[in-house]
Amino acid sequence: MDEHENNKSSRGYHHHKPHKDEKQEQLEQYYEKNTGPGEKMTDDAGYKVSNDRWSLKAGRRGPLLFQDFHFYRKQSRFSRERIPEKVVHARGFGLYGDFELYKSMRHVTKADFLQRPGSKTPVFTRFSNFIGSKGSKDTAVDIRGFATKFYTQDGNYDNLALQFPVFILADAMKFMDVTHAVKPNPNTDVPQATVAHDAFWDYVISNPESAHMVMWLMSMRGRPRSWRMMAGWPINTFRFINEHGQSTYVRFKWVPKLGVHSLLLDEANIIGGVDPDFHRHDIIEAVKCGAYPEYELGVQLIAEEDEFKFEFDILDDTKLWPEEEVPVEIIGKLTLNRLVDNFFAEEEQSSFDPATVIPGIDFTNDPVLQGRAFAYRDTDYHRLGTGNINEIPVNKPISETNYNYRDSYSKYRIDVDSVDYHNNTLAGNTPAETPPEEGGYAHYPEKVEGHKTRERPSESFYDYFSQARLFWNSLSHVEKEDLIDTFNYHLGSVKSKSVRQQNVEFWANVDREMACVIADNIGVERPEGSHVPITKSSPAISQANTPHYAATQKVGVLIDNGFNGEEVRYTLDTLQQCGVFMDIISEKLGMVTGSDGTTIEVNETFKTTYPVLYDALYVVGGKADNEAKFAQNIMDFVNMAYKHYKPIGVATTGQPFIQTTPHNNLAGVVFAANCPDFGNDFIAAIAQQRFWDRT
Repeated sequence: MDEHENNKSSRGYHHHKPHKDEKQEQLEQYYEKNTGPGEKMTDDAGYKVSNDRWSLKAGRRGPLLFQDFHFYRKQSRFSRERIPEKVVHARGFGLYGDFELYKSMRHVTKADFLQRPGSKTPVFTRFSNFIGSKGSKDTAVDIRGFATKFYTQDGNYDNLALQFPVFILADAMKFMDVTHAVKPNPNTDVPQATVAHDAFWDYVISNPESAHMVMWLMSMRGRPRSWRMMAGWPINTFRFINEHGQSTYVRFKWVPKLGVHSLLLDEANIIGGVDPDFHRHDIIEAVKCGAYPEYELGVQLIAEEDEFKFEFDILDDTKLWPEEEVPVEIIGKLTLNRLVDNFFAEEEQSSFDPATVIPGIDFTNDPVLQGRAFAYRDTDYHRLGTGNINEIPVNKPISETNYNYRDSYSKYRIDVDSVDYHNNTLAGNTPAETPPEEGGYAHYPEKVEGHKTRERPSESFYDYFSQARLFWNSLSHVEKEDLIDTFNYHLGSVKSKSVRQQNVEFWANVDREMACVIADNIGVERPEGSHVPITKSSPAISQANTPHYAATQKVGVLIDNGFNGEEVRYTLDTLQQCGVFMDIISEKLGMVTGSDGTTIEVNETFKTTYPVLYDALYVVGGKADNEAKFAQNIMDFVNMAYKHYKPIGVATTGQPFIQTTPHNNLAGVVFAANCPDFGNDFIAAIAQQRFWDRT
């Protein structure tokens, strides 16, 4: 097995269906198949339908009769197919999978799924965008959700992450305000799914604790290449509780096995128009190909007695725990290997709640977590219209459930007990309580005392810029240039000159030089102030230090008749063996034929796809019916890929399409001519992904 095969294997590039787990077996009892030989249409009450095409009328040309109950039921059910979309994170996509534990965490937690190395727990994971509506684009510059529901033997555990380790506010009291500020203008309802407007940037300068997360948002982290290549952090501080009742502070981190990679701003904007479902298409293709998305779960642990050991407050969600000070310990792996069978029933009705925890995981006094613990379930009671959220199959625990809750909309359980209260004697006081020592949930008995107050938990909550400066110091030169461009784009869309000027003054606290460049680009005066005196950096922050692989990168193969069959077939086979995804692109669908009779099927045309949708190009060329048009299409693809620093492989028949000038250094362009190991050289270029030194 060569190096690429080893890499492919280590990343779990599978070609088989996953083994059924307990959650899938549970869900299958709800499956209903309505089509097939002999199946007859019925109403939902069970009677057979004789005519589902024409309404009942008073005479052939007469009015509709009120007694046409079949039309009424069909139309009224249709009118109620939609439920209110989520206020935030409305646009989402979910998949099933499993979590495999690497090492026991028994010493710090009694959480069931973290006890036995090698054990697997079924999961459902939902990725989402924060700002846009349900029909918005995937690639917006936005906060993204990464929520995972663990179906453990002790009940459901919901782990709610973002693609940043920090949040935009330090207290849940402001959650409504930031959401209102980031959403479309209440008068015009525009713009959609973007922060390039006055209200958001006015909020930022008026609420300076937002500075740190906005730096992450404006960086490449705000534009993931794929959900498969996006890290996740539950931004709250939790407690692990072990069997002895000892507490350890914990934060979690999801680390994608493929590394963390991003789109350029120009790419993200174009893709949002030509393929608003880009991230959905990407993850669907990966799962169907058996290239299952994988993420390792890491934990950062701080002993109870070390709570005040750090310069930052560990309960402040606008601050990260630097990995150089609080190392990330990898404890397990999440694999997403199964798509939902019905988007609405499973994804749209899925409910996540940070207060859904199991014994061994508890809350801290993190001010954001305290508010979230109330807000999420309350929101879904309204949105899903029922208290029976966990009777919906996707949310249903695999563990036994016994409770005295009753009724409400959409009741699926048929509770047959005559006793539905506690305490009681008629049913032997069942369902009975379970003491903590036998697995019942009990909160950590933290000592609480003090006066009622609206003060912040500590003075360090007022330190708005130190970690924002740490973030800036940690970026590579390329990442800093990209971040400034993103600021220019968003602040350049702000109409209020006062808000633009105040932002420049505000961001000078992070880096004066950065703020000066932004000022020069958005038509305001350079700032008067300067940045905070922080020189620390964190290598873990920079994407320059992330792993790079060729596997699942997508290559556009630009081709027509007359290509060198042996050369091209060998290259395509090499790409496929290394797990690279490909589209064969030509003037029209069908087959293209090489000079030696080799045939290759075309699955995209220049009309149906766009250069921004590919991570690399393989320029084969050939002889098209309309040579001038074919050449122009290839040049459009090549110019865009070259502009975005992407790898370009060039077959011997494709060389005429690469224009060399004294100003082009052709970094990342790999030619097949006189290159005996072209396939592997091209693979190495694809793995590198961007050639930032290109001119």
